Amino acid sequence: MPAERPLTIHCSGPWQARPETAAPEACHGSIRTFFATLASLRHRINPYLELLDADEKARADRFRHAHDRERFILGHGLLRELLGRQLHQLPEELLLHRGEFGKPYLEGHPVHFNLSDTKDAVLVALADEPIGADIETMNRNTDHDRVAGHYFTPPEVESINQAADGKRRFLELWTRKEAVLKACGVGLMDDLHSLEVGGALNTMTISHPDFVRLAAPEYHVQTLTVGPDHIVSLACASVMRHWYLAVA
Repeated sequence: MPAERPLTIHCSGPWQARPETAAPEACHGSIRTFFATLASLRHRINPYLELLDADEKARADRFRHAHDRERFILGHGLLRELLGRQLHQLPEELLLHRGEFGKPYLEGHPVHFNLSDTKDAVLVALADEPIGADIETMNRNTDHDRVAGHYFTPPEVESINQAADGKRRFLELWTRKEAVLKACGVGLMDDLHSLEVGGALNTMTISHPDFVRLAAPEYHVQTLTVGPDHIVSLACASVMRHWYLAVA
């Protein structure tokens, strides 16, 4: 395995998404993305709890704050519901495995998926290839001026400082980086400076051993806003030919 190698990241957006209330049938090369606020799902918490396996229930019980436990149950219950619908199986009978760095997957099934949550919403993405998805909310306290230099390259920091809404630009770039890392299955790395996502075409050299080993040669990232408060980025190795956002 080489100590370092090139990586290309294509980025587009952000633009305003128009969520659909009905989900069209999946097709090859499509990304099916489902968005829901916690408030809209709250009435499902007891049925969703019953869908979780023993490990998921144990993880839910380890949260110290009720809101965090609720968000975990709603997000994982929604994920199971959508996977069950996609695969025509009972959601509670799906056997989810976890990869080397904790990314869940279904063994023996062609569907790939990713779950992301934020303070007040959850997002589930389904695809026929490895997919990364990240959602953030504007309704959270983010001292982007103080921490931007820890996570972003100098050109990215400059774009945050020059943006009309620096917090929104911060979250756009943050979701892009998280989506790429989740697509390859590495999860959050200590050094996010190795990722450049500020332009339409970004070329870089990566050296993190696990990232070098697991990342695709290139990623395509789309960033969109959902209503006034939520920012989403999706990442996969292929061009996203068909994608849509549905209200779960």
